[in-house]
Formats: sequence, C-alpha cells, structure tokens
Amino acid sequence: MSAAELDRAVGLLVRQVAHWEQPRWAAVAGGGNVSRADLVHKLVQEVADLAADAEGGPRRDVPRLAHPMALPDQLRVVTADLVAAGPPEAVLAGAAVTVTATRSAL
Repeated sequence: MSAAELDRAVGLLVRQVAHWEQPRWAAVAGGGNVSRADLVHKLVQEVADLAADAEGGPRRDVPRLAHPMALPDQLRVVTADLVAAGPPEAVLAGAAVTVTATRSAL
C-alpha cells in the first residue's frame, strides 16, 4: 500500500506544480526562506538518496537543471527508482509523508 500512497502523493504534487512558470517557482515557499524551486529540489534529492540507500549504491547529487519546470519530471524519475529498488514499506510511507509535507509548504 505504501508504494500506492507514494505514487498518489507524488501525483498530487506534480499536478499542483507542473504548470508553474518561473515567477511561481521563484516565490518563497510557505513558512520558510527558500524558493519553491529550492524546496522541491531538496525533496528530489531526499527521494534520490532514499533510492540510492535502498539499492545499496552511493548517493549522488541530483543536478540542478536550468529551468525549474524540470523538477516534476525529476521527482517522478527518482520516485520510480525508489519504488523499483523495493525498500521496506516504512521507507515508502516516510517518503510519502515527506512529499505531502513539501506539497503543503508550497
């Protein structure tokens, strides 16, 4: 069930932000002092780190692409990597909670 929960959380976040243009990405995220783009990139990195840990491989920096409109696609890719790695349900559930918290902060 946790993989489905994670997929749902990612889908909701992607639908919320996929149409954003540069000014919305550059705006400060709620309750913080970083841009929305920075916050989503941090989420992408966290999910990528969970995937690397689940695969038993090294953690790698997720590249920061020129336009933040690529962030939803990056999130989808690292989420698919995490699910494919087959981590414990608790890891998937924790990732879903993190995605939901990020979505709330946007």
